[in-house]
Amino acid sequence: MDTLNDLAFFQRLAQCGSLTATARELGLSLSAVSKRLMQLEARLGVPLAQRTTRRLTLTAEGELYRRRGAAILDELRDLEGDLCDRQRDLTGRLRVNATFGFGRRHVAPLVSRFTAAHPRLEVLLELTNFPLNLADHGFDVGIRVGRPPDSRLVARRVLHNRRILCASPDYLATMPALTRPQDLAAHPCLVVRENDSDYAVWRFDRDGETLSVKVGGRLASNDGEVITRLALDGHGIMLRSWWDVHADLEAGRLCELLPAWRGVAADFYAVYAPQRHLPARLGAFIAYLEDSLPGRVPAPG
Repeated sequence: MDTLNDLAFFQRLAQCGSLTATARELGLSLSAVSKRLMQLEARLGVPLAQRTTRRLTLTAEGELYRRRGAAILDELRDLEGDLCDRQRDLTGRLRVNATFGFGRRHVAPLVSRFTAAHPRLEVLLELTNFPLNLADHGFDVGIRVGRPPDSRLVARRVLHNRRILCASPDYLATMPALTRPQDLAAHPCLVVRENDSDYAVWRFDRDGETLSVKVGGRLASNDGEVITRLALDGHGIMLRSWWDVHADLEAGRLCELLPAWRGVAADFYAVYAPQRHLPARLGAFIAYLEDSLPGRVPAPG
């Protein structure tokens, strides 16, 4: 405890800039402040400051003690804040952004359960076609595929996921030979059209090798659920996320193709702006996603 008191005392001394100002700030006599500084230097065995009654200049050791002491005190305040938050109900407002498909099927049910467990918490879940910029739209957290390109954001993985190349048994019964990704050029591929390009590029990994293949076909849509419906109806091959098709694969309504060539990883992350003290409601919600999402979507094989 004396060490922490000394750290706090020296922080105030450095901020005030002189023995006189420190004495006035702490309500002590000038001699009492001077004596305490001398006792601190004697305990540490190094001079911390060159001083007169009007001015105080930190030595190199004093600057190190000030800087690292400030970090220690900040950590202590954060710890005490976390402990206090654990004793309080979650309150306030939480704004969450997710994409339509995954947001409807998985994020919305978890928001329902989370708010039922925390009745004083208000949650706004906004679903969009594409992830929105958190700062520009006032979101606390976004749920999205892949790490964000903005390195200033914190990203915590909440679900393992990858792309799956698949088609229906009806299509497989009449399909041309498919032994490698390049053979997809001879197949009708069902493309999620997200821009005006005439083709899509599908990427695959095998033993550290990455291969990109241009694909196309007669049928395309800007909606992933439409593409899945077309694949189930036997219209061709699609590349979809594991979370979206694992139930159809397990039921035999779809079959995985080229299992040696895996679609690239497409893990889900909770992303948010870095904060010295993460609000309890945000930390609790992200932890809830980390615990709950793997129970809703089995790990990809």
